[in-house]
Amino acid sequence: MRAPLTYAFFLLLISSTCESSTLEDTCKSFAAGHPSIGYSYCVRTFRADNASATADARGLAAIAARIAEAAAHGTARRIAALRASEEDARRRERLGVCAEVYSVAVDQLGEAAEDIARGEDKSTRDALTQLSAALDAPGTCEDAFGEADDTSPLAAEDAEFRKLATIALAVAASLAPQPSAPRISD
Repeated sequence: MRAPLTYAFFLLLISSTCESSTLEDTCKSFAAGHPSIGYSYCVRTFRADNASATADARGLAAIAARIAEAAAHGTARRIAALRASEEDARRRERLGVCAEVYSVAVDQLGEAAEDIARGEDKSTRDALTQLSAALDAPGTCEDAFGEADDTSPLAAEDAEFRKLATIALAVAASLAPQPSAPRISD
């Protein structure tokens, strides 16, 4: 009687370790195209939201957009605090550029999450446009400081947001219908 029970346990163990979750598969695919961000970072990002453990690919894309939205919102709050305490008018102006692009990014990411959740091809394309535009926020913010030869106080936040927005865009892009190849007539 013990042998069949041991055999059943062994089969269960093998099947559970061989099967990958959608999250793991998504992060493996992401890491293949974005090795500088990587698999571990992708998995850690999604594990911040418990719903990602059982989400399908569309759910993961919406979750990624919401995670990036929360990061953009947090950065916008930090920018507001920095602006409020900044005495140099030119530096306050540079922070104003950052405030504007992060405010817009919050809106874009919220819209993208809603578009992804709709599950329609057009909505997915709209989400990709929103996600791509939101991904510009950290570069624009850093450029505002770089052009003035000033050290950005937001470099860490910009780098973190760039990673999160890249994950959101890449996962959403995997949902987009691929253009069909033209048919060749015989």
